[in-house]
Amino acid sequence: MFGVGLTELAVIAFVAIFVFGPDRLPDLARQAGQIVRQVRRMADNARDELRAELGPEYADLELRDLDPREIVKRHIAEVLQEEDEDEAPRPTRRGQRPLDAGEAPPYDADAT
Repeated sequence: MFGVGLTELAVIAFVAIFVFGPDRLPDLARQAGQIVRQVRRMADNARDELRAELGPEYADLELRDLDPREIVKRHIAEVLQEEDEDEAPRPTRRGQRPLDAGEAPPYDADAT
């Protein structure tokens, strides 16, 4: 939950009770819940308006799809998948051949 653990949440609750008092705390929690609902409603309305403006081909659009990190991840995954599907033998230089399975590469003692 936003990187907040149980101990941090307990400390926040203790400080809230100490600062606001037990009488005002339920009202503050109710107001926080209303704010969260309003923000969620605004985000849903923005997503729906964006879908309506873009047209029917983007009917399944999610706001998460517009995150640049997700776009890059998706494109990299597509390229890697295409490379796996298009696995063609590598071109060889003249006079060279690919190694057979289990064959050791040539070793030149003078070069090392």
